[in-house]
Amino acid sequence: MIPVASFAGRKVALFGLGGSGAATARALLAGGAEVAAWDDSEAARDKARQTELPIIDLAKTDWREFAALVLAPGVPLTHPEPHWTVKKARDAGIEIVGDIELFCRERRALAPGSPFVAITGTNGKSTTTALVAHLLREADRDVQLGGNIGTPILELASPSAERVHVVECSSFQIDLAPSLDPTIGALINLTPDHLDRHGTMENYAAIKERLVARSDIALVGVDDEYCGAAAARLAEKKSAGRPRLVTISARPSRSTDVFVEDGAIVMRDRRGGDIMIELASAKALRGAHNAQNAAFAAAAARELGLTFPAIAHGLETFPGLAHRMEQVGRIGRTIFVNDSKATNADAAEKALLSFSDIFWIVGGKAKEGGVEPLRPLFAKIAKAYLIGASSDAFAETLRGSVPFERCGTLEAATAAAARDAAASAAPEPVVLLSPACASYDQFVNFEARGDKFRALVRELGVTQKDINAHV
Repeated sequence: MIPVASFAGRKVALFGLGGSGAATARALLAGGAEVAAWDDSEAARDKARQTELPIIDLAKTDWREFAALVLAPGVPLTHPEPHWTVKKARDAGIEIVGDIELFCRERRALAPGSPFVAITGTNGKSTTTALVAHLLREADRDVQLGGNIGTPILELASPSAERVHVVECSSFQIDLAPSLDPTIGALINLTPDHLDRHGTMENYAAIKERLVARSDIALVGVDDEYCGAAAARLAEKKSAGRPRLVTISARPSRSTDVFVEDGAIVMRDRRGGDIMIELASAKALRGAHNAQNAAFAAAAARELGLTFPAIAHGLETFPGLAHRMEQVGRIGRTIFVNDSKATNADAAEKALLSFSDIFWIVGGKAKEGGVEPLRPLFAKIAKAYLIGASSDAFAETLRGSVPFERCGTLEAATAAAARDAAASAAPEPVVLLSPACASYDQFVNFEARGDKFRALVRELGVTQKDINAHV
């Protein structure tokens, strides 16, 4: 835990008692703050009471007593409208911050300039964050991994000169971190997402750009309109010396500092020559999108002093992440791939581009645009299996272009897709769960959806072994 001493001796309101909110409350208490914690959920309040967190009804409190409101990232700050605690904080004239901001303040107090890598983007940020941490650990560096991936940031070990914090940041977290100033900031890509929480794409992109704007070294992708514009703005600030801009492309691009060409990452060395790091042996980094993730991770690792051979070794040994193009089983010729993290069409596109002869399990709570943007890839899909609330809308999109079956549930879809894949003539059919949707209509989160798929595949495998044993 990182005790938050910046509010020692002062009263702080805290709203949101999920994983990161509860961790933040404990860190504030450990640092000497007086905390008044609350959540709209009675169940969350009861759970917090069991861990002896101070639960105070913030609706009945004098907000003039508080120095700040610490807000959990899942709570609306601006759209569709500010949460009621946000309105009370603004009326009282107190600042509103989140756990990433508290970490930044403690870092500046405890170990100014300690290595801190912050990573964001619409897609790929979790893989890139985990990959950076893996590269550093393989090189025997002291690494703390957390933030929007896994461990809440204030549950990590405290900053120190020799310890590297590698942190994934969501747009919600960045919006609550006005002084975010990483050593290395990475902005991978930007496509429409979370517009219900940010209002417009322009607002969403501006929030994401803040992560790199105050960094010492800014790694910025240039393959989409919004990131390209952010890179151009940062380049104009170059004369001020901060940040130092490193441009990255997933396509051959001699005008960028790091790019991908012919299955290799190309990086300029300090003498102006090119160093190539092959990706063919990095089995967990299949697809163009993972080549982009690998390019960012390699660039970050180089800035932190890793050698090119060490980077190549780390890429080769990376095991991949659960729910992100994760191969969870093989039954006969059929590969089963869990890409439950693909909660929008842009993310699902990456998986569809990476395979052929696809038996596609798709659906859930649809995002804006549905699966229409994936139409150019429909020829790769042997059949689609529709689940969840989006079934009617997706059926209309697929009709006449892709054979489909309305399955309703993931259980039915997995069984049907496995049946059809086994009967196909394809040499290596792929049953792909890449829903292009949020999970909330049937599952609490994408992890639960992916875990269920993994369990279903395991059951299918056991059943197949039993069949084979009796043939």
